[in-house]
Amino acid sequence: MLGRCALVWFYASGAMNILNRWSNVVEQLSARHVPLPPLVLVVALILIVMGCFSLLFGYHVRHGAVILFGLTVVAAVLLHDFWHFSDPAARSVEFEIFARDIAICGGLLLMMGVGGGPFAVDNRSSGGGGGKGKH
Repeated sequence: MLGRCALVWFYASGAMNILNRWSNVVEQLSARHVPLPPLVLVVALILIVMGCFSLLFGYHVRHGAVILFGLTVVAAVLLHDFWHFSDPAARSVEFEIFARDIAICGGLLLMMGVGGGPFAVDNRSSGGGGGKGKH
């Protein structure tokens, strides 16, 4: 549960940053030749909110992890393409952000594999007293 909360904090703080700096983020996306930056940001925010609620409450955690994984991989490759930077300082900064995003994707892949853990809504007992498959 703590791991899920840490990921929610990471993505929710990123979403708040987008909302608080909307015009700057739109300009940054435009500079990266992203088509329709405001629409892209709205879609990204919707996906972030869906993924965060999923992870926070442990409801369909694997689906939420897939959503955030896809969003993070696309953002890392398109927005932090360190391999195109010739300036060593800028290249280093972009590489660090790219590496962080890929590490976060690793955590999301783990969640896809093992689920949300014992404190997830997905894993609450059905209350019937019997185990699954004993009908």
